[in-house]
Amino acid sequence: MMKGGSVYVLRGKRLSFTIVALTCTTILLLAWEWTPFVNNLILENQFEILSPEIQIHAPAADLMSTKNKASMEEEFSDESEAREIRTDQAGQGFDVPPTVSSDTRSPETRIDEGLPTSPVETKGCNYAKGKWVADSRRPLYSGFGCKQWLSGMWACRMTQRKDFSYEGYRWQPEKCMVPEFEGSKFLRRMRDKTIALVGDSLGRQQFQSLMCMVTGGKEIPDVENVGKEYGLAKPRGAIRPDGWAYRFPSTNTTILYYWSASLCELEALNITNPKTEYAMHLDRPATFLIRYLPRFDVLVLNTGHHWNRGKINGNRWVMYVDGRPNDNRALADIGNAKNFTVNSIVKWLDSQLLQHPKLKAFFRTMAPRHFINGDWNTGGSCDNTIPLAGGSEVSQDESSDPVIGGAVNGSRVKILDITAISQLRDEGHISKYSLKGTQEMQDCLHWCLPGIPDTWNELLYAQI
Repeated sequence: MMKGGSVYVLRGKRLSFTIVALTCTTILLLAWEWTPFVNNLILENQFEILSPEIQIHAPAADLMSTKNKASMEEEFSDESEAREIRTDQAGQGFDVPPTVSSDTRSPETRIDEGLPTSPVETKGCNYAKGKWVADSRRPLYSGFGCKQWLSGMWACRMTQRKDFSYEGYRWQPEKCMVPEFEGSKFLRRMRDKTIALVGDSLGRQQFQSLMCMVTGGKEIPDVENVGKEYGLAKPRGAIRPDGWAYRFPSTNTTILYYWSASLCELEALNITNPKTEYAMHLDRPATFLIRYLPRFDVLVLNTGHHWNRGKINGNRWVMYVDGRPNDNRALADIGNAKNFTVNSIVKWLDSQLLQHPKLKAFFRTMAPRHFINGDWNTGGSCDNTIPLAGGSEVSQDESSDPVIGGAVNGSRVKILDITAISQLRDEGHISKYSLKGTQEMQDCLHWCLPGIPDTWNELLYAQI
């Protein structure tokens, strides 16, 4: 009996243990389902543990790309801002502040290489002090190709002349740079502007030179003749009009020339008489200047070679002051009359610059003649073909044209000083050559083109 009872007792214990186990399991399952906090706590702890692994195993390229993108956006923003600033500066008239260079060359080296020693040095530069240097990049245009603008009588490549070594030099001021002239850059710089040259036949040479330089000596079919806008129509019976005006439509740039050898107002005393005398008003600027000055952005004046008794008598000019014939004996002297007129013109122009502050006005000094052993009509000649035979440097500080230099001193009118530098270039004249061969009377006043007047325009460009 006892043996059978023990077996039952053991079975009862096993059954109780099973029941307890099932009960505990049921309680745990119910607790899991009823208590989301426990579930959330376990999951949060899992992600906190995994988070460093995600960062460590994130692709390095993606992180670097993010960093570079931010850096590039910052650099692009800075570059865009700088570009906008430069654009704004370039649009405000002529004076664009120069960009500071990181060039580490010494001032002496830069001078030897024809470069400025500082970004703002050209402001105080004496462009007439320096030297002529050989330059294989010259001339700036072809004497054969610039037929659209260049008079045949001044295109020495079209004449019998054989030596053209005079073309291969440029002027280098002592301590500043003359920027390399490029026609496209010039036109962009002169966008919506008018450049006027007013003076004698040397002024006309400078005008033709500038047209050839701007076009590179190539024919430009879309250039517009706008002479009528400035009253530059050819009078009946005249050989040529009193001037020319051309507009480049791509930049709305106008370049014009007006013939006024004395810069004085000339008034016919008897309009019904073809051989009438003309009142040469020494104290009045040419009517053309008064009428069209407000339309100019750059003005270059010149006078000089018509101030002699032969020209004045030949043109039937009669000197007038204060609206009546001159009775001042001192002004009867041609030199005094010229000095008086130049000072009158500068004084008038200086007063006009107050009303037209954007106008840049220049008075070009007198271009030298190189006749030796006579004058143009007495056998004078200029046969030299050796460049710089008399030297290559100008060391003086003052102008070789004291009349112009004295007149502009203290005024707002700037000097375009070309006298001394041109004096060194006697080999650059037309001389005895012409389209028809050699001529008896030599021209030692006008210059071959391409040639010395190109340098005058380079110096003009450097100052505007």
